[in-house]
Amino acid sequence: QVQLVESGGGLVQAGGSLRLSCAASGRTFSWYQMAWFRQAPGKEREFVARISWSGGSTFYADSVKGRFTISRDSAKNTRYLQMNTLKPEDTALYYCAAGVRATTDYTAYDYWGQGTQVTVSS
Repeated sequence: QVQLVESGGGLVQAGGSLRLSCAASGRTFSWYQMAWFRQAPGKEREFVARISWSGGSTFYADSVKGRFTISRDSAKNTRYLQMNTLKPEDTALYYCAAGVRATTDYTAYDYWGQGTQVTVSS
């Protein structure tokens, strides 16, 4: 089992920044992909970014490319999502996920955190 706990969400004005954290514990494996997804009310869960456990490979959704950066701190077993130049359309519940496949398909991820809310005001 892998446990994931997100933190760092909040309310920010458009153009501002937030950094989300995802702390992993339990049976973490070096081949896991770690990803961030988001879900706005009434919408499907949407891929945001992913990073290999080693941190050597990253991939972003076009909607966040150039604004968001995914990174890791191996010593802390924590992954981060630095979000800059936030827009009102970034408002959503943000989830951290872990799985063995490098994919943008949320159904392929085995483990999920509880989510952290990000609200961007205009």
